[in-house]
Amino acid sequence: MTGCYSCSFGRKENLMNRKPIIAVPVGDPSGIGPEITVKALSSPEVRDTADCIVIGDKKILAQAIEITGVPFRIHCISEADPAAEFDFSENVLNLIDLNNIDMDSFRFGEVQAMCGAAAFSYIKTAIAITMAGKADAVATTPINKEALHAANVPYIGHTEIFGALTGTPDPLTMFETNGLRVFFLTRHLSLRDMLEEITKENIKKCVRECTEALRRLGVTDGTMAVAGLNPHCGEHGLFGWEEVNEIMPAVEELRAEGYDVAGPVGADSVFHQAKQGKYNSVLSLYHDQGHIATKTLDFDRTISVTNGMPILRTSVDHGTAFDIAGKGIAGDVSMREAIRLAAKYAPYFKG
Repeated sequence: MTGCYSCSFGRKENLMNRKPIIAVPVGDPSGIGPEITVKALSSPEVRDTADCIVIGDKKILAQAIEITGVPFRIHCISEADPAAEFDFSENVLNLIDLNNIDMDSFRFGEVQAMCGAAAFSYIKTAIAITMAGKADAVATTPINKEALHAANVPYIGHTEIFGALTGTPDPLTMFETNGLRVFFLTRHLSLRDMLEEITKENIKKCVRECTEALRRLGVTDGTMAVAGLNPHCGEHGLFGWEEVNEIMPAVEELRAEGYDVAGPVGADSVFHQAKQGKYNSVLSLYHDQGHIATKTLDFDRTISVTNGMPILRTSVDHGTAFDIAGKGIAGDVSMREAIRLAAKYAPYFKG
């Protein structure tokens, strides 16, 4: 425990002078969330980058420590005043213990209402302390949609929970991996339905929102590229008219408004060009267009960044992995990267 954290805790103006404090809800206890949390927090890379507050159940975290063999001592702190109780010594895990798991009925790798309710409570607490300025960002671990449903949680996933509890109607998702940033015009739509959303006005609205999202993360230089939809960007109507009728007019009007945007740029090259630094980000037009590019580049380090909210949230982009939960073999690369990105952007984030 150190006085310097108490005096500067939650004050954005001092964030450049200390390590960001990242809230980490452990996700569904039946999955790999607790294991990857423990592993990630034991990493020198994470310890050097951020100070973390874990939100979970002490019994579950003690079990994860035993399974992974990480030499952590759990130090319980209160949600009301965690700054006064921090211990960021090596091999200490700071935990807000919500004590909401019955170990007699707990099972690894199973959909359980108890675990869905617990995961929701961990997220709620992480959001609350970050909204209150007691943490600088949130890095989330996997949850299970079926378990949430079994617990009568009225939200289908993380994004919906964060949107509702932060009063954000339409949170914006960005993927980042190895410096490549990708936004999405559409996501969970069939390809047929997606085509109906490729309109000039939708593209203009999305680019404006993405530009603002980058600004909030401290990214103010560089050009955003809009990916093409059809092969070779349609070849002037030979392979489709979306580029001619919707995408090009949107880009031209945005540039006239002062936005630094280019496109359409062929989807077979735009992601590589952005990775090389030609563009600061890419607007992917549909789900798999961007997911394939980022996950092929580096599956484990593809991190989801949720913007457009009063607080910053990063997340691993994988599931609860029920099939390997409790075995101590889950990799923590994504968790480490999620915490690292949260710490990277927290000093610049403008809520």
